[in-house]
Amino acid sequence: MTIVVKVGGAPGNSSGPVASDLAGRPDCVLVHGGSAEVDRIGTALGAPPEYFTSPSGVVSRRSDPRHLEAVVLGLAGKVQTDLVALLGSRGIRAIGLSGVDGRLLLAQRKTGVRARVGDRVVRLADDLAGTIERVDSTLLTWVLGAGYLPVVGPPAVTAEGEVVNVDADQVAAAVASALSATELVLLTNVPGLLRDPNDPATLIPQIPAGELEAALPLASGRMRKKLFAARDAIRGGVRRVVIASSSVDAPIRSALEGRGTVIA
Repeated sequence: MTIVVKVGGAPGNSSGPVASDLAGRPDCVLVHGGSAEVDRIGTALGAPPEYFTSPSGVVSRRSDPRHLEAVVLGLAGKVQTDLVALLGSRGIRAIGLSGVDGRLLLAQRKTGVRARVGDRVVRLADDLAGTIERVDSTLLTWVLGAGYLPVVGPPAVTAEGEVVNVDADQVAAAVASALSATELVLLTNVPGLLRDPNDPATLIPQIPAGELEAALPLASGRMRKKLFAARDAIRGGVRRVVIASSSVDAPIRSALEGRGTVIA
């Protein structure tokens, strides 16, 4: 039985409780984001972050060549290294793997990225974003079998060797599907899907898998990407997805006990 856990990297997320909760869980794969660190590095390099909204209302990071450099340095460099070190301090033998390592995450570059600009929709021809086509589950199974915890994150690579940015929630869903995981836990900086994003008391505790499409209008910003990831994971054979807080005590155990938004 494999569980895939994804911890976000936006402000308000906490990696410490997640790392502590992973101790003694040899059945887990950790997937990470790292938007705050990417923003910091990009700003330091003179390429402050830019975001755009797709015609469907999904907010995404601009990934032109200048901004992609910050993605690679932030995610495959700083965030992943810090997570592996943090896990090591908890006695967990972890190995960091970007999607480029061993061609772990094979992707197709998106050719029709579009953004809403006022009343117009424009095409972003130089955007280096991708969609995951295949996960090398053999590599992850080998790492798990050797007693290590895989720590996986963007970017990914195309068949032609081009590095592309991929969404970390999409990575988590693809990894969970490839490993036939029973559970996917998406840990974030809010308790789950909220009817009112500013009121934790409006948590939606459960969404039947068959009603997930109808729930999409309830999500805004990056939460919508988490619902898309949940949909992809369920379609890929994952039994249950939980969106929950990363900042509570024992966040993985708490999520598996149903504290958050459960999709099944």
